[in-house]
Parts: sequence; C-alpha cells; structure tokens
Amino acid sequence: MKKVAVIGAGTMGNQIAMQTAISGYETRCYSRKEATVQKAMKFSKDWFTKNVAKEKITQEDSDLIQSRLGFTTNLKEAVEGADLVIEAVADVLATKRATLSEIDKYTPEHTIYASNSSYIVSSLFADSVKHPENVLNVHFFNPVLIMKLVEVVQGPHVSDETVEQIFEFAKSINKIPVLVQKEIYGFVVNRIFSAITKEACYMLDQGVASIEDIDIAVKNGLGHPMGPFELLDMTGIDLEYDVLTERYRSTGSLSDKPSPAIVERYARGEYGRKTKKGFYDYSTK
Repeated sequence: MKKVAVIGAGTMGNQIAMQTAISGYETRCYSRKEATVQKAMKFSKDWFTKNVAKEKITQEDSDLIQSRLGFTTNLKEAVEGADLVIEAVADVLATKRATLSEIDKYTPEHTIYASNSSYIVSSLFADSVKHPENVLNVHFFNPVLIMKLVEVVQGPHVSDETVEQIFEFAKSINKIPVLVQKEIYGFVVNRIFSAITKEACYMLDQGVASIEDIDIAVKNGLGHPMGPFELLDMTGIDLEYDVLTERYRSTGSLSDKPSPAIVERYARGEYGRKTKKGFYDYSTK
C-alpha cells in the first residue's frame, strides 16, 4: 500500500488521515463540506506546530509529513489511485452504502474499503462495490493519534488476503490490531461500552445517582480511567445518539432507543467536549 484516502474529515477521519501520513503514506482526506475541510486543516496544522514547539518532532519532519497529507472536497481527486479507502462518515447505513457506491466509480480493482463504523457490520453494505471481498470493518478509537487499538472484523464475505493486508497496515501505522472473527453489532469494545453506558443512563434517568457519583463509582469501584459520562462527552453524544437511533430503526425494539439523558442533550446541541457542554460543562476549563 502506498496511497490512502480517508472519507470524512471530522474528528475521527482527520486524525486517521494524520496518523497514516505520519506513518509514511500519501494521504488524502475528503469531506463534501468546505467548512469541515478547513476545520480539519486548521486542527492538523496546529497539532504539528504544537508538537514542533514541544520538540516531539522536528520542523523538517513536520514539513515532510504535511507534504504527504492533503485535504479536499473533490471525491474523485481523493480516491483515484488509492490502495486503501478508510470510510469515516456518519454511522448511518444508507449513508455508507451511497458513499461506497460513489467511491467505487473512481478506485482501482484492488482497492480495499475499510469502514471505521463503530457498530454497523460491513456485510450490510459490502455489496455496494464491485468486490465485496475487499470490504471490512477497521474500527479505530478516539483519539486516534493516541489510542493504539484497532478492531479488524472479518465478515463472511471478507477474504483472508484482505484481512492480512489490513493487519500489516495497522501495524505499520503503529496500531495494535485485534481480529473479530465473527460479525456482531458493536464488535468487542463498544458492546461492553454500550452495556455500561446504557445502565449509567438508566440510573441517571431514574434518579438513582448523579452524573458525578456514577462516574466516581465506576472509576473507583471498577478501576476505569474515565466514567461513562466523561467518556460519552469525549466520544460525542451526537455520535451515541446517531448510533442508537440507527440501531432502533433496524430492530424496532424500544430497548434500543436512546435514553432521555442522551436525547435531551442531543436536542440542545450539547454534544460533549466538542461543543463545550454535554454531561459536564467545559466552557470554563
């Protein structure tokens, strides 16, 4: 692999693109929105400037890495000739299917499509491209520039060769890949995380304990570095709302609906750290 395209320039997509460029790959990061591209470019530039100032990297290395990293609103320009396309768009099945179908018009036959979906298994959208055996879930964790783990999910349609190539790629960008041998909604980490956050939100909605006390209990009783509400604020309440809503659409089960605690904050635009307010207020920090 030499050329990587990242589709989606939000928090996850932008950092995935930066990580691949840092690791030596020619990388293009795409968003259909100019404002998103500009925001991603600013984050990237500021990150490199800060790390040069802290002497974590040299100015020469910073310039070289940034020369490998490009941002664009032109999809064809982003994916043409790409050996690997990492999709980091919204966790909505229809969006993923439409995105991959469009990308497949411009990519070579050998291109691997890696979905960064947090929950949706790739067999639900693999038929959107000519070679479903090249489509799989490759789930990064936020913040990508720090978190080492990558979940590689081998659905029934995914070839062994594709999995092997992705494992080598993950290692080459300084990540620790784990193989999920069977498709399951939410994979490994998020199934465990969802069970915890679901219970935490239920207890909050029922007035069992406060946000702060639930987080304190989990951190000090279970040894977690962050409480469930702190973690939701970091990963994004909007992401949690989208994921749960999509799950509810597919199952129709009332138990899969987002909790009132999530819905209320989503409706107010309080998504967590990114908006300076979620379960906690970050405006003064």
